Amino acid sequence: MRLSRVLVLPALIPALISGCSSGPNFVAKLEPWRASEENSCIASGVLAHTTFIASRSALGGPSVCGTERPYELSAVNDGRVRLKPAALLRCPMVPQVERWIRETVSPAAGYYFRSEVVEVSIAGSYSCRPMNHVSGAKLSEHGYANALDVSGFTLADGRKISVKRGWNGSEAEQAFLRTVHRGACQWFTTVLGPNHDRAHNDHFHVDLARHGGDGLKRICK
Repeated sequence: MRLSRVLVLPALIPALISGCSSGPNFVAKLEPWRASEENSCIASGVLAHTTFIASRSALGGPSVCGTERPYELSAVNDGRVRLKPAALLRCPMVPQVERWIRETVSPAAGYYFRSEVVEVSIAGSYSCRPMNHVSGAKLSEHGYANALDVSGFTLADGRKISVKRGWNGSEAEQAFLRTVHRGACQWFTTVLGPNHDRAHNDHFHVDLARHGGDGLKRICK
């Protein structure tokens, strides 16, 4: 894996920032833990054995958005499960996505459908925008490439399981999606699905935001 082509964004201004002047405004603030966590992840070599990944040289958007080392992840589980389209993520998200799909999603598909997951439908990854697209809200974790939205799964036998239709679909679909949702809470600090609100009725949102005074609180809804 080549790590030479990377983007180093300017340091965030240590104040509240209004961004995306051409679109909805958001509020962001300096959070030193992000750069520290990202640099530690890269230095650890955790991505060394991830085959279907490429470093990116730019993300776009104002400097408050983005990440120092963006990566494009196109598949996981040694290429057996495609991400379509490929997801643009920061380093700490990559191994967690891999573990979620390998340890939770794939086994659940085998149990409930007797088939393998071959593709995960990505509804969103990096996007410089406020939370839930609400102007004036806090900058979304998507703006830091620290979040992933998943709208469905394709099985080896051709069946497609969508979050929107399957959440209240057949017994097997409901059980599978709830297992996948619940399992995500093991790997991510934020997991939101159809039971959370209307904005998430058609996808699962997962991210690695820090919650609470010590940053260790998890949100799973």
